[in-house]
Amino acid sequence: MIAIIDYGVGNLESVYKALESLNFESKITRNVEDINNADAIILPGVGAFKDAIENLRNMNLVNPLMENIKKGKPLLGICLGMQLLYEESLEDGKWKGLGFLKGSVVKFKGVVKIPHMGWNNLNVLKKDNITKYINENDYVYFVHSYYAKGEYNDLIATTDYKVDVPAIVRKGNVIGMQFHPEKSGKVGLSLLKAFGEMIK
Repeated sequence: MIAIIDYGVGNLESVYKALESLNFESKITRNVEDINNADAIILPGVGAFKDAIENLRNMNLVNPLMENIKKGKPLLGICLGMQLLYEESLEDGKWKGLGFLKGSVVKFKGVVKIPHMGWNNLNVLKKDNITKYINENDYVYFVHSYYAKGEYNDLIATTDYKVDVPAIVRKGNVIGMQFHPEKSGKVGLSLLKAFGEMIK
């Protein structure tokens, strides 16, 4: 079973339906027992970093997430959920993240239109099981005003929006997708399928 974390922000139902279409059992939950019993975890999210991290803390979900990740359980952070995986965000202040990945979440600067919204292509930098079903330059759907600046070794794929935006990152069992795979058609479903297949 894949636990989809319900912490008050996120596109939960569409993630659930995407997994259902792939025949993966999943459950929308904020129950610690469900999280502990799950084979994998998805942390979705749309909205503000501050509200999201405070909700996770107020619901006492941070420690269960930490403990399950340390045990090697696969975790996928989607959009804001990916940003929460980093050490900090500079969105409307400075906020401490979950710290699974090194780096900061920063705002787009310069001449780009904010938010980065719509379809953009993936530049796959290295082979990984998570990208085994997709092709170089496949398009996925983005909606975000901030992006992660992390370690190069964690990058699986980027997208170009005047800067190289980390689109897929991975450190061991922790994976982040800045775009919405559940809104990205067949390509997104292929990525979710690859994530589901990480379950041992």
